[in-house]
Amino acid sequence: MEIGYARVSTAKQDLGRQLDALAVAGITKVFADKKSGATRDRPGLQGALDHARAGDVIVVHTLDRLGRTVRDTLNLMHELKGRGVGVRTLADPLPIDTSNPDSPMAQLAVVMLALFGEMERTYASERASHARAVATAHGRRTGRPSVVDPDKLEHAAMLREKGIPMREIVIKTGLARTTLYRHLPPRQDDKD
Repeated sequence: MEIGYARVSTAKQDLGRQLDALAVAGITKVFADKKSGATRDRPGLQGALDHARAGDVIVVHTLDRLGRTVRDTLNLMHELKGRGVGVRTLADPLPIDTSNPDSPMAQLAVVMLALFGEMERTYASERASHARAVATAHGRRTGRPSVVDPDKLEHAAMLREKGIPMREIVIKTGLARTTLYRHLPPRQDDKD
């Protein structure tokens, strides 16, 4: 039996492309997650693993859907091999089908693709970090847009300049203490 597994990292991402590819491949039993691959505690993955029996094949769009790191992916593949369960990918540049355990090319492809997947995540993280650093250096704010009312923040800054304790500023502005500390410059004589 072929068992499909699809995963995206966040709830905002779409599983459609993976689910469509599994459907075109004729896979009718599919488990899915909208959760990071950093953890193996994923209900869809656990369902696929629990459902798989010796002789079955877990089918994924690409190998990186199973695990985030080389170690995680290889450990899972080793565990599945020990249970007699194969893995097949649909869209990897090097096709993987471990249902034939004697295929050295399948083993090589697994290692190479897991390594390439981890390298790409590392490079993407480095690119994002660099982009944030460049934006910050040019005075652009990065991250989520602020939802703090600028008028309330201006009022809080004025109260702070007058020496009003932070607990009173919280009451008068309705802003959280953590928000105020994040947006207002530190004051040396502030002891509250």
